[in-house]
Parts: sequence; C-alpha cells; structure tokens
Amino acid sequence: MDHVGIVVDDLPAAIEFFVELGLELQGEGSVEAGWVDRVVGLDGVRAQIAMLQSPDGDCRLELSKFHTPSSQGDSGPAPANTPGIRHVSFAVEDVDAAVAGLRARGSELVGTVERYEDRYRLCYVRGPEGIIVELAEQIVPGR
Repeated sequence: MDHVGIVVDDLPAAIEFFVELGLELQGEGSVEAGWVDRVVGLDGVRAQIAMLQSPDGDCRLELSKFHTPSSQGDSGPAPANTPGIRHVSFAVEDVDAAVAGLRARGSELVGTVERYEDRYRLCYVRGPEGIIVELAEQIVPGR
C-alpha cells in the first residue's frame, strides 16, 4: 500500500492531530484541475494536500482539503471529496499517554480503553472532522 487518503475541512487541525500521534509531516502542496480532475472524476478541482509518514517510513497518510468543487452530500456513490473514513489504526507504546496527549488538544475517547484478551489495550479516539482513530498498545508479557 502506498498511502491512505482522508478528506478534511480543517487541514491544519488534522495535521496537528496526526503529528501528535507521531506522524511526520513530509510536505504540503496544492493541486488544481487537469490531471487531478481526471484522476478523481471531478471537474474544477482545487485542493490543498499534506503528506505525513510514520517514523519508520512504512506508512503514509494523505490529508486533502478540497476548496472546489463542493461536496455533493451523501446521495448516491460518494465522490472523491466526501469527508470521512471509518477509522485508521495506530500502534502506540502507551495508550494512556497517547490519549492524554490527544485530549490536551481537544480530542475525546469514543468509548473506553479496553483490553483485548492478553494481546492489546485498545480504544477509539475522535479527532478533527469526526475522524475515528484506533489506538492499539500491544501487551508485552511481564511488563
């Protein structure tokens, strides 16, 4: 997989949220019409994008803010600029510390931190634009 793309309305807030989770901002830029119109199947695209990468370089996340065209709402198949994704999961070393850092920036837990067998401590956190991020702390025996 090359990357996951998420469409947002507030690009700076989304960047800040994912940087808090440990991703590194690789760059920002704009795209307009022409090739991007043809790729996403929309006319008159004008968008800002930001590419973030995990510290190990294995995963990348593209955040996009479409200025034009406006979103079509939720009737029929969703066009490429419809905000949202169900959730993205991040491995963290300490769920409690990750939640505390995100709460300090206005994020909230969706439910509670739970234990899955003797394998993980898991939770969902709601970030900007209603994006749900799952945090997964692997339980290390004897720790």
